Amino acid sequence: MAADPDRSTRPPQSPPPPGTPRWAAMFYDPLSASWRCAAESPDRTPVLYAIGEMTQVKRARGDEVTVALWGPDGDEWQRFDPAAANALDAPAPEPAVPPAEDAVRTGHARHTERLDDRRHQVLMAGLSKAGLYDLGPDDETAVRTLVDRVDETTLRRVAHWMAVAGRPVG
Repeated sequence: MAADPDRSTRPPQSPPPPGTPRWAAMFYDPLSASWRCAAESPDRTPVLYAIGEMTQVKRARGDEVTVALWGPDGDEWQRFDPAAANALDAPAPEPAVPPAEDAVRTGHARHTERLDDRRHQVLMAGLSKAGLYDLGPDDETAVRTLVDRVDETTLRRVAHWMAVAGRPVG
């Protein structure tokens, strides 16, 4: 019986994450030949967002990406197809009158708002360390523009530069 030539290069099947069932993303690390839980939440949307972001970063580095999406099925773990889960979240046309309570959109909006708040905090901390505390309306506009257009990693780098620039010399 001939061995499957791809068998040695394929990662083993992902085990379920430890703990009580929730939404979790498991990424395979080929260097350690192990799976690790890289994102988890009681809500599916933040985990799918994290999968997308981590996949982009890993592919940009030239890494191979293998991910498993796990979620609750009652009190048990169930494995989901990440591609199918993302397809279910494809943006639908905006309704003429938005529903009063749309849990999926509300969860995504809260997640996006938290990311914006975090980037804003990073930038404001950098400005404070640089000694800039009293910001005018033009400064606030510049901060908001950076928060809206620049990714968190870049903002952290800019905040680091400001912190270093704000240190006393001597």
